[in-house]
Amino acid sequence: MEPQSHLTSHHRSTLQHILQHPSSNNVTWQDALSLLDEAGTVSIGRNGEITLTLGDETESFDPGTRKDLDVENLVDLRRMLAGAGFAGR
Repeated sequence: MEPQSHLTSHHRSTLQHILQHPSSNNVTWQDALSLLDEAGTVSIGRNGEITLTLGDETESFDPGTRKDLDVENLVDLRRMLAGAGFAGR
């Protein structure tokens, strides 16, 4: 079974926006965290720092006060999602 087969249509849409080239500028942290919570493990520290584990990889993100992911965040998430098998379609 493919990793994305259990995702809702909203999560699949968010995944598609993260994986698309050129990078989408309208992926919100809220949508990304909803997807990532379904795909892996997400924890949010008191300072707002997000720690994400997908497969064998763990990465920390600091969204600050931004509503949307920046290009660097998208590139990092794309790499992590691909490594966890979510870029196979």
